[in-house]
Amino acid sequence: MIKKSWLSVLKALLLLVLLNLLGSFFYTRVDLTEDKRYTLSTPAINSVEKFNAPVTIDILLDGNLPPEFARLKDETRQLLEEFSAENKNIQFAFVDPMEGATSIETVITELQGLGMTPTNVTVEQNGKVSQEIIFPWAMVSYNQKIVKVPLLKNKLGTTSEDRVNNSVQHLEYAFANAFAQLNLTNKKRVAIIKGNGELDDIFIADYLTTIRDYYNIGAITLDSVANNPQNVLDQLRKFDLAIVAKPTEAFTDEEKFILDQYITGGGKSLWLIDQVAMEMDSLFNENGSAMAMPRQLNLKDFFFRYGVRLNANLINDMYFTQIVLASGEGNDSQYNPVPWYYNPMVFSKNDHPINTNLEAVRFQFTGSMDTLPNKYKKQILLQSSPLSRTEGVPRQISLDIINVATNKEDYADGNKPLAVLIEGDFTSTFTNRVKPIALNEVLENGPANKMIVISDGDIIKNQIRNERPLELGYDKWTNTYYGNKEFLINCLNYLLDDNGLINIRKKQVSIPFLDEVKIEDQKNKWQLINIGLPLGLTLIFGWAINAFRRKKYGK
Repeated sequence: MIKKSWLSVLKALLLLVLLNLLGSFFYTRVDLTEDKRYTLSTPAINSVEKFNAPVTIDILLDGNLPPEFARLKDETRQLLEEFSAENKNIQFAFVDPMEGATSIETVITELQGLGMTPTNVTVEQNGKVSQEIIFPWAMVSYNQKIVKVPLLKNKLGTTSEDRVNNSVQHLEYAFANAFAQLNLTNKKRVAIIKGNGELDDIFIADYLTTIRDYYNIGAITLDSVANNPQNVLDQLRKFDLAIVAKPTEAFTDEEKFILDQYITGGGKSLWLIDQVAMEMDSLFNENGSAMAMPRQLNLKDFFFRYGVRLNANLINDMYFTQIVLASGEGNDSQYNPVPWYYNPMVFSKNDHPINTNLEAVRFQFTGSMDTLPNKYKKQILLQSSPLSRTEGVPRQISLDIINVATNKEDYADGNKPLAVLIEGDFTSTFTNRVKPIALNEVLENGPANKMIVISDGDIIKNQIRNERPLELGYDKWTNTYYGNKEFLINCLNYLLDDNGLINIRKKQVSIPFLDEVKIEDQKNKWQLINIGLPLGLTLIFGWAINAFRRKKYGK
């Protein structure tokens, strides 16, 4: 009997050893989550395939963290374990940047200098409420290159649970994008179009600085079209994408033809167009008012061929962003934020990789667009709120609008397109028309292509402080951050993304949270179940065993 027992134990041990040996040769992981958030997408897996040396990831989330950040830390660890399972060169560690620091202020200043902004969180412990500074960032290093990865996705008006959900949903794309940057060898080229009164470099400096990590940037001036159009087109065709940022002077037919041939030949384009001439600075005069006038850019027929019409009007939106106005004089001056209905706060519909999981985007004196039926596919990326309306120009714009009571019934004609993606096999705008200039090879039809048109040039414009550009999307007057930069970076990445990496942004993740109200209401019931039920079952089981023993051995 004893021999048989030892044989059974020995067989079990041999089976366990065999399973471990097989496990060392055949490695697998099973994702049992409903939303498959630990199953990496193919583009994410491809982003780590080429690493042949250690990739070091330092995650600045450690120490005594509030519950939502502790959850974010756990989700980050599990995701990076999935990446590490795909490539053993990926190594990561969690770090508390404040641990052992002799001067917390010095550490904060150093991290902010590296572009990692902190987050202030409220921590309640033992009845005491305190403010903690946390840096939800990761630093990915490979072959002496470093990429910063933001882990936290803040959105206006979200709860702490929504903030964690948004952040976790963003993690896979954020790290996959960082890995792709580290593997980048041949950067695509982006042309900044000049010559028609576009924004000065200092006003797009932050955006250009950011995309320089992904792309090579150069300027193409259309002034030379009049003298040597073929040379301008040849130079432009060396670039993969062209950005036209808030032109203020009309395009000639010759310049349009050069841009048309570039696009028909496969060149991607991002257009940021103001159809109305109106600036906030124009209102700061004795009268506090200025005339908004239509801007003649000679582009109506150009965009009409692609199925888009930019209207010469202004969006007046009850979902607005604020401006700051001074009241009083001298030392008694006060600066107060006030509503400004011509600066819409635009929230995304989360229905495309470009606009998913975005912070609100700020528009300024923007107009509406119409999408027209034709052969091209059109996707509205951003639109005004349901409580908005259009106002035609010429129109007198006055600061006194902040004192005028609004009526919701006057804002019933909303949801106006503000940013549109156009895709298809593009046909030349000059098909069946007399060509304004002679070129070596004129294309009538082109390959599959993409274009994005946005009815606001200021969406890319960063503010200035002490003659230095501030971060795009940051408003120095209200100390508010908007999602302009991320939206425009997503636009560029989508237009130039050949490997589908940006499509990871469409992945939906849902993190289950405990209902705090139910916990409070049903606390006593579940305490009784969790403590009393096991004790009761133990007593019943013990009584049953004793009764069985008495019955069997009592005789």
